[in-house]
Amino acid sequence: MGGTRRTLRLGAFLLTPGYHVASWRHPTARADGGLDFAHYRELLHTAERGKFDMFFVADGVGIRTPYRDADELSRWGRFLQFDPLTLLSALAVHTTHIGLAATASTTYNEPFHIARKFASIDHLSAGRAAWNIVTSVTDAEARNFNRDSQPDHASRYHRAREFMEVVTGLWDSWDDDAFGYDKESGRYFEPEGMHVLDHKGEHFSVRGPLNVARSPQGYPVLIQAGASADGQDFAARWAEVVFTAAQTLDEARTFYRGMKRQAAAYGRDPGQMKVMPGLFPVVGRTRAEAEDKYAVLQELVDPVVGLGLLTQLLGDVDISGSPLDGPLPELPPTQGSTSRQQLVYDKARREGLTIKELYRSLTGGRGHRIVIGTPQDVADLMEEWFDGEAADGFNVMPPVLPEGLDDFVDLVVPELQRRGLFRTEYESTTLRGNLGIDRPARGAAAELPLSTGPSRVQE
Repeated sequence: MGGTRRTLRLGAFLLTPGYHVASWRHPTARADGGLDFAHYRELLHTAERGKFDMFFVADGVGIRTPYRDADELSRWGRFLQFDPLTLLSALAVHTTHIGLAATASTTYNEPFHIARKFASIDHLSAGRAAWNIVTSVTDAEARNFNRDSQPDHASRYHRAREFMEVVTGLWDSWDDDAFGYDKESGRYFEPEGMHVLDHKGEHFSVRGPLNVARSPQGYPVLIQAGASADGQDFAARWAEVVFTAAQTLDEARTFYRGMKRQAAAYGRDPGQMKVMPGLFPVVGRTRAEAEDKYAVLQELVDPVVGLGLLTQLLGDVDISGSPLDGPLPELPPTQGSTSRQQLVYDKARREGLTIKELYRSLTGGRGHRIVIGTPQDVADLMEEWFDGEAADGFNVMPPVLPEGLDDFVDLVVPELQRRGLFRTEYESTTLRGNLGIDRPARGAAAELPLSTGPSRVQE
């Protein structure tokens, strides 16, 4: 009857100089932190001290911030950052346990490049790499890759499904024990241990094999964040960590249970999929202190940036002609993030917010759940969602860096540990080991049914 209580998984989603849209203006923020390796290294050390499962680096292949001119762009102050795979390669040698997750797009990359780079990081880190799979959602990115606009939503996911077949096939190019390096016989590897992919499909023709041996984790941990019908179907087939946004416990529970059912429909063990909503915590030793911290950030929000953020979250739908003190109008379809557009629209209707009130409410969490209070308040919400089948863990989004991450590690983590909700020591030196996700056998991905679209989505 006693048993061991399952424990939370935690990702440190560290968008420098903080997740709040005005964080760069905060007195304690490192406004130039996006291009300072030492800053990232210290953040990573703090997250590892807090026993986080992984360090999560977001990315886009263009300046995704909506702006009309240089003056508007100059007010954002948060779009400069290192290439995430380059950054994680450098950070890998400065840590021993924490996972290293990087975002890379299936729309603006080739499968061989992605397979080789992530396999390399998995070797460099001794088994701690993770890939956050995105299809990209802005025309700004498309214009850096020979296009005037992004492909439509369905086309991006169609390409992504074949992309995953190729990447996982390349990761399966070699048996785990293929390379014997036998100097006496002259055999560098055993020939029967090599498997040539020879893929020919609608989007890709890739022969292989990959020129990197099978990595410590077999495959890097696969993360996905889409919540549309296509996104959920894609996650059900491929994702081992699902990054999502939810405002309420009921929303989160519905999504959580739905994702687990969809994974099972693909023949997967639902326990091998970890659903981790985003959480924006503002932590104080008292509630008044936490509220004061949040108020300081809210006062720093530039109205131009606030409205631009709302436009971005709505999938670049132009609402500039609507009065700020009026309600959000009916929205046309977007080729951007359809799930985030719906989440924001539902929030505006549910809470009766004007456009100005809506963008001010989104400048922190941007659709993710905000919790403002004491360590006990934050832990209460996390425990409620965790025990209520709404989350396997959380991606923590500190409002300002480094202060917000320090607050969470020094104040919230001890409270979670006191409740038996979170580890006091790492269980493993690999990310899969710490997440409780099995290492896939060679060929495991090919054994599951192919993903053809969102017809499997179930309520």
